[in-house]
Formats: sequence, C-alpha cells, structure tokens
Amino acid sequence: MRTTTPNSPHTHGRWRRIGSAAIATAALVFTGLGTAVQADAAQSTTTSTKVTYAATPCATPKHTGDLTCKSYRVTGGLTAFQKMQAAKTGITPKAADASTPSGYSPTNLRSAYGLTSAAASNGSGETIAIVDAYNDPNAEADLATYRSYYGLSACTTANGCFKKVSQTGSTTSLPTSDAGWSEEISLDLDMASAICPLCNITLVEATSASYANLGTAENEAVALGAKFVSNSYGGSESSAQTTYDTSYYKHAGVAITVSSGDSAYGAEYPATSQYVTAVGGTKLSTSSTTRGWTEAVWRTSSTEGTGSGCSSYDAKPTWQTDTGCTKRMESDVSAVADPATGVSVYDSYGVTAGWYTFGGTSVSAPIIAGVYALAGTPASGTYPAQYPYDYAGTSSLNDVTSGYNGTCSTAYFCTAETGYDGPTGWGTPEGISAFTN
Repeated sequence: MRTTTPNSPHTHGRWRRIGSAAIATAALVFTGLGTAVQADAAQSTTTSTKVTYAATPCATPKHTGDLTCKSYRVTGGLTAFQKMQAAKTGITPKAADASTPSGYSPTNLRSAYGLTSAAASNGSGETIAIVDAYNDPNAEADLATYRSYYGLSACTTANGCFKKVSQTGSTTSLPTSDAGWSEEISLDLDMASAICPLCNITLVEATSASYANLGTAENEAVALGAKFVSNSYGGSESSAQTTYDTSYYKHAGVAITVSSGDSAYGAEYPATSQYVTAVGGTKLSTSSTTRGWTEAVWRTSSTEGTGSGCSSYDAKPTWQTDTGCTKRMESDVSAVADPATGVSVYDSYGVTAGWYTFGGTSVSAPIIAGVYALAGTPASGTYPAQYPYDYAGTSSLNDVTSGYNGTCSTAYFCTAETGYDGPTGWGTPEGISAFTN
C-alpha cells in the first residue's frame, strides 16, 4: 500500500487507512459503560502534519457506476488520542503497531457529544442497521473484541443482539468476502456500538456496491425492523437519483444517515437525498472550554475533507430554509471525521489483526445513527432529518464556526459560519434532544 501525507491530493472517493501507533505505556483498559481508567484531557491537542494514510481496495469501484466507501486508515504519525495520552503521562508514544488502540474510544466520543448518561440507559430494544457491500466473515468476532476491550456488553448472534444477513435477508447465502469493505464494516459496527452500546445491530451486506444492490439492502434493513440505518458510502450525483430516492431511501419513521463524502467541497448522493440525514465531518480536539472539546471543519487538502454542496437534482425539503440553494443542501449535522483525530477500530480480515485508527465521514454517519437510536424510535410518518432543524441554534447542538472544505461562490456552501453551513450543517450533537421529534 502506498502512503501519503494529509496534504497530498488523491482521486475522488479514495479511502485513506490510518494505522495504529501504540502509546509507550501499557494500553489503558476501559471498563464499565461510560467509565474508564482513562480520563478526558483538558489540554488542547493539535493535528500532526506527519499523519499518513494508505488507500484501500474499496476506494476503487469494482464495476462502473459502483459507489465507494468513505473512510481512511492511518499508517503513521501521532493521532490526537496519542497526543492526549502523552500530555497526561509525559511519555512520548512509540512507533505504530496494531497491538493497542491509538484513536478515540467510546468514552471519548460520548464525552465529546454529551452522551455519557444516555448511552448508559437508552437504546435497549432499538436496532441500528449497518448497510455495506460484500461480506466481512470476521464481523461478529471483531465486534466482540472491540466491545470486550472497552467494557461493553456482548453483542452476539447467540444472545440476539447481533444479526448478519444478505440483501435478501439470508443468514447463510452471503456475498463474496472483501477485505476493503470488511474494514468499513468493522468501523461502522464499532461506532454504532460506541454510541449506543445497548442497541441491537443488524448488518445487511449487499451483493455489490451498485446502487441497485445497496438500495435493495437498504430496503431489507427497514423490512427487518430497523428504525435507524447507517450508510457509509456515496458517489457523484446523477439525474437518476430522484428515482433512487423513492425506490430505496424514502422510509418515513426511519432515521437514515449517510456520509457526506470525503473529497472536500462538492455534493454527493445519497447524502443529497431529501429523505436522509446528511452527515458532515469535523476535526475533534480536546480543549480547556467547559465542554472540554472543540471542533472545526475537517479538511486536509483540496481533495480531502468533508463533503458539502447544493444538489443539482433533489428537491429542497420543506424544513430546510437556507436561501442560497434552491434544491437540497448538504449537510444537516456532523461529527468527527478527520483521520488525525480519528477513532479506534478493531479489524482482522485481510490485514494484520489488531487496532487501527480510522477517519472519514464513514465515522460520522454511524455515530449520528447511534445518537438517533439513543433518542428513541422516530415518530411514524416523519423524516428524522428534520429533527435537528427544529433545534437549530439551541444548546442541543454544538455550532461549528471555523474551517472550510474548499472554494465556492456562496460562502456557507463550503465555509463554517455561525448557524447553518454546508460542511457541518447545524453542528454536532450535545446530548440527544436535537434528534427527537
């Protein structure tokens, strides 16, 4: 695999993989729901310019018209989590390996988004569906390792918490296994677990990354009863997308989250579907503020960063009231996505089994799906993408007001502002209130 610095340009939709770097001291073992040996740091952290990324197979479509996953994996440099640990211990982290986590933990993420209390008590009986392409044969085992390490309750087929099916609902006739998509699956499953550890999880594996197959998997997820569906994939807009809207993504009473894209400024589908919550990406760092965290728009180069933009095809939902875009505007809300401030994930299929740090809006989409699940079952007949708009400008959302993801003719399309902006929407969660009807 080739590596690159964050400022190196790449083709549209490529993944960056983020390798783990071990901290010099022994790994901190996290125990209990929402509690950990580790404490949240109060120091400000900065992103290392030496963090490197490696592309993965699912960055390149297997077939013309296929969609790509929205994720990166770090291969070198010091992540925000490692710097945070070094600031507390005074010990310089060692060189990268896969033996211990080097990204943010469930405790970190819940702290950053005001979810500690909700994660401890909410979500039981709810099901988050993860829709991805191809099969991850180690999905359940890798999820078990992640959850065990961080002290989360077991989520297995045997206890009814975990289920893996094909796009037709089969538990035995599964798609072809694929290493690249398996890492995406591990990321999605771990983030759903991190935010809503009491939720059940259904993994629906599409036969391929085509619109037709991923859309069929989307419908199957809803048919199986999931009220929360996370989608960490996307592609360029096209005139066909309004047909895809009604065929695959129009599910009233279901919170559907979609990654906004990782190629910096520019609209992507299905994030621009009027029926989904488009989730942008931020750089998440600790700070000395009351919140203890600060965020900015994620951008590492002109071709790497959170997506945003005005749709060329999808109609503007009635609840979206920005005036610069006459059609659907992307994004709605956001969460961490910068690889240098990335999250820990455990994966073993097609790579050295171990801990990796991931970024990209593939991180933020399942995080927001988890927040919706903590907030409870959406009201029948509603489209939950509207919910954050009802809390716009309130303390229920952390307004992200710094950073940009490119150059655009209408400032808020690509630049963070007070209030709504394209890269981060109305901001990031501060608790669950903005994700309820």
